[in-house]
Amino acid sequence: MRASQAGPAAGLAAQMLLLAAIAGAVGLGVAGWAVGLACALAVDATLAWSLRRRRSDRLGPASWVTIARATLAVGVAALVADSFAHGEHVALLVSLAAVALALDALDGWVARRTATATALGARFDGEVDAFLILVLSVDVARSAGAWVLAIGAARYVFLAAGWLVPWLRAPLPPRRWRKVVAATQGAVLTVAAAGVLPPAATQAALVVALAMLAESFGRDVWWLWTRRHAQCA
Repeated sequence: MRASQAGPAAGLAAQMLLLAAIAGAVGLGVAGWAVGLACALAVDATLAWSLRRRRSDRLGPASWVTIARATLAVGVAALVADSFAHGEHVALLVSLAAVALALDALDGWVARRTATATALGARFDGEVDAFLILVLSVDVARSAGAWVLAIGAARYVFLAAGWLVPWLRAPLPPRRWRKVVAATQGAVLTVAAAGVLPPAATQAALVVALAMLAESFGRDVWWLWTRRHAQCA
């Protein structure tokens, strides 16, 4: 099987197995299955398209870790969707999210250790981060307030703005702080979903997380703005 097919096919198979396991363990209604299947197909189709478009890139060891993270994120999405109709399975949702966050620290290390870092792998890693943060923000927004959705929507608003404002689509320089901020969003949202902190402490942590996100995106937008004329030249 070609590399452009093997990774997405393996990811889809793993995601179907996880959804079946969730259904067997806690039950999964129509909404959970529908959202889980839709997210799995979207993730794997996008990965397959990216691999075909970037024929020089291949899935390295780190990208397989990212596929595992994407699989867990699909499971979280299915649980969140199902909870609107059948109640929450907090322990399972938080467990899947926590493992996905732990693996987030692993894939970068693997890429550096094996010298297999690629632009495609870095982009895939970032998009899985954004997807998990979006799903968790939907879950937490029900208890903490709709404003929490801004945390999950920020990445997608930035991408949409790029279609309207060309200079926002220019490549950004690598910045470790960007990764730190993404990891913080995931960790804070997972703790908020677990409900282990007093409501006031949860709200404060979410406000800090959103402020960090606004600062990170604001710095990127400013960097792009100051170089917009050179990009258009």
